Amino acid sequence: MSVNVFNTREVQDLLKAATNADGNGGNTRFKQIAHRLLSDLFKAIDDLDITPDEVWAGINYLNKLGQDGEATLLAAGIGLEKYLDIRMDAADEQAGISGGTPRTIEGPLYVAGAPLRDSVSRIDLDADADAGPLVIHGTVTGPDGEPVAGAVVECWHANSKGFYSHFDPTGAQSDFNLRGAVNTGADGKYEFRTLMPVGYGCPPDGATQQLLNALDRHGDRPAHVHFFVTSGDHRKLTTQFNVEGDPLIWDDFAYATREELIPPVTEKTGGVALGLKADVYKDIEFNLTLTPFVQGKDNQIVNRLRVAAVA
Repeated sequence: MSVNVFNTREVQDLLKAATNADGNGGNTRFKQIAHRLLSDLFKAIDDLDITPDEVWAGINYLNKLGQDGEATLLAAGIGLEKYLDIRMDAADEQAGISGGTPRTIEGPLYVAGAPLRDSVSRIDLDADADAGPLVIHGTVTGPDGEPVAGAVVECWHANSKGFYSHFDPTGAQSDFNLRGAVNTGADGKYEFRTLMPVGYGCPPDGATQQLLNALDRHGDRPAHVHFFVTSGDHRKLTTQFNVEGDPLIWDDFAYATREELIPPVTEKTGGVALGLKADVYKDIEFNLTLTPFVQGKDNQIVNRLRVAAVA
């Protein structure tokens, strides 16, 4: 039989004690958040009659999540990262900001420190027999439509096996393979010469897929390419595009797909002159529009732990 003890004085006093809600020390904001989240958990145990076995199963799961190092992957998979984007979109609308390239999730696989080059960077450091050549290019503009000089465009994506350098379980990739950064010139243009990526799936034995299995959900993403764009005069842009034609575009387990972020893929010749592995190559034009500071500040900077390396 279900019992409800959440509103008793004993439980309310326990919540205050556990979070030191009435104490003068500690971080006030952290205590506020901790009290709310712990309260919500206690109330959910009452409302859903969650058993001790189920509580400990959850705690054991959190242990596995930490051991697997998949908390950031899970954040994408359960829609938490997408929810933060929805809130930032709403804040932009409230502030009257529109017209920029849509944001979408960063994901868990960025690595800081990629080599920075002017305007053009070739980033396929490793041979990949299963991936054809690809050129990604575009122009960075401001809200006025004018090119932005001195913007740093960072790009990273998976190889033909769905693995990212620095995170490849096979150990087959060189550092910063399929990762790069370019500095735009006066024309605002950038270009990456690379190989066509594929999508990836969550580690099948990992904690994220374990949770998704319980929800009867897959853990796969369509082929996509990530971007950071930074400029001293505009807000940082975090975005990615999906590769047109991928069957999972509208079934992305990380909910990153947006209509405006599916640029067309065209075929061109002349790849040998560009230093590509073949003369025929795929071409994706992906133009990037930045948005202005809000009250003189970049409110799109997200502070989170990120991997960094030295090229």
